[in-house]
Amino acid sequence: MKIIRVFPRKTKATPDDEGVRINCGPELWDEADEVHISVTFTWDLPRLEWLFQQWMHVAPIKIGGPATGEKSGDFIPGMYLKKGYVITSRGCPNHCWFCTVPHREGDIRELPITSGWNILDDNLLACSDEHIRAVFAMLKKQPTRAQFTGGLEAKILKDWHIDLMADLKPKRIFFAYDTKDDYEPLVIAAKKVFKSAFLSERSNSVRAFVLIGYKGDTFEAAERRLRAVLKMGMFPMAMLWRGNDGHRDPAWIKFAWPWSRPASINALKRRAA
Repeated sequence: MKIIRVFPRKTKATPDDEGVRINCGPELWDEADEVHISVTFTWDLPRLEWLFQQWMHVAPIKIGGPATGEKSGDFIPGMYLKKGYVITSRGCPNHCWFCTVPHREGDIRELPITSGWNILDDNLLACSDEHIRAVFAMLKKQPTRAQFTGGLEAKILKDWHIDLMADLKPKRIFFAYDTKDDYEPLVIAAKKVFKSAFLSERSNSVRAFVLIGYKGDTFEAAERRLRAVLKMGMFPMAMLWRGNDGHRDPAWIKFAWPWSRPASINALKRRAA
């Protein structure tokens, strides 16, 4: 079956094979058995109707993606994410106010493990021990060093997780500093990672997403959180809050800019040293 996959926008994770179209209608010779329109961000939903109208005459259309609020199925490598990205579980047992994952996907559920090296699971460490070990075993077989860009929850990081990572020697791992109660577990996680020495605190390989710009946040408070991550040796990456409409305050965009680019964060880190 020939499937054309249509995306409203391109990101680093968007597939780039010949069956992908980005924010456009069909070309003269486009033919398919099905057209799949995948929408990741809620602020791209207004574009969905236009894309549907453009492609409806080519083939039957299926609509999906996180922005639709529909529960996702098993992960199909290379279909809606670029080769190398992989999802081995969906859902999360937490109910953070800023996250739509539990509402869309429910509690953690483990998927069949497919090959890849960039883990995008919602909360991998919430999976069973058996599943986590199987994921690391899969990562050991990959041609590229692993990355955990989906994020690891510091609160539930265990010593044997650190042992698995030390054996794997991943290229990059991410944690998160979203709420006040994330701080202490993040400090402990940083100490464990750097003590194990599979990644150096002198590099930018241990990162933490820092949520900023939400209602009630201030520039001063956000900068304190970002600098606190620097102090613990991690590399802070500002994640600017967006509502469903995608609107971002221009003042917050300006504030976040130097905290979301590795070169400028490296400069800040050197000055803080």
